[in-house]
Amino acid sequence: MLNLGKWNDLTIVRFTDHGAYLDNTDGGEILMPKAYVRDEMKPGDRVHVFVYHDQSGRLVATQEKPAACVGQFARLRVAWTNAYGAFLDWGLMKDLFVPFREQRTPMKQDEWHNVFIYIDRASGRIVATSRVEKHLFAATPMMYRRGDDVEIFVLHRTPMGYKVIIDNAHAGMIYENQVHGRALHAGERLSGAVTAVREDGKLDVVPGQIGPARFRNFADMLLDELDDAGGFLPFGDHTPADVIARRFGVSKKTFKQALGSLYRNRRIVIADDGIRLPY
Repeated sequence: MLNLGKWNDLTIVRFTDHGAYLDNTDGGEILMPKAYVRDEMKPGDRVHVFVYHDQSGRLVATQEKPAACVGQFARLRVAWTNAYGAFLDWGLMKDLFVPFREQRTPMKQDEWHNVFIYIDRASGRIVATSRVEKHLFAATPMMYRRGDDVEIFVLHRTPMGYKVIIDNAHAGMIYENQVHGRALHAGERLSGAVTAVREDGKLDVVPGQIGPARFRNFADMLLDELDDAGGFLPFGDHTPADVIARRFGVSKKTFKQALGSLYRNRRIVIADDGIRLPY
């Protein structure tokens, strides 16, 4: 079955002056334009291609990589607008259409918007919407437990922290005191961990990991930082929490846990003026 708006592995059937024609698993053939045809390609080869519609509404295959696929969220720039809606730059020759009815606020050229990409049932075309909440669903305690690893997409900042999307499906929140001085940006993707599943089905999450894995990973990073700094860093138990947060992006608790682990394993020396590698 052909996956419109996604990556497919298709077989080359024949070549023409226009490019290579690929076997459409749903019937017929799909053109991969000449720009993507390589000399070593031959009939029968399988190629990994993204399939969408060209300006004339015909299926076309490309090896260009879009910013996101159907069923995913992305933050995209408005390339241009017309009487029917807005068109977003998503990295392909044909821009991505957002009808007026799917714009949370009227889109203007060169603005950036968070959108969800989907296939419009009426037209069968790939389109986007900035009404992203319609495409999220509530999480349950059966789906997630505290400490579970997740993928995070940052929507925007709020007075409390950052609204985010978890695993391309659920609404979530990163609270301001969990970023430890680091600024997150709308459209940023990062790994994180669940801290709670709320009664409304939204998730509280933090960047990185929690528990022992968090300070173990930071301990490795701290050793690298020490090595890069020539074996000494002027930080220790005496260093204020806000200074640690700005410098390393972790809480003082995580910093002290990492120090303790490294010291017990004789990986560092703790002195009055900071920490050193033992050489």
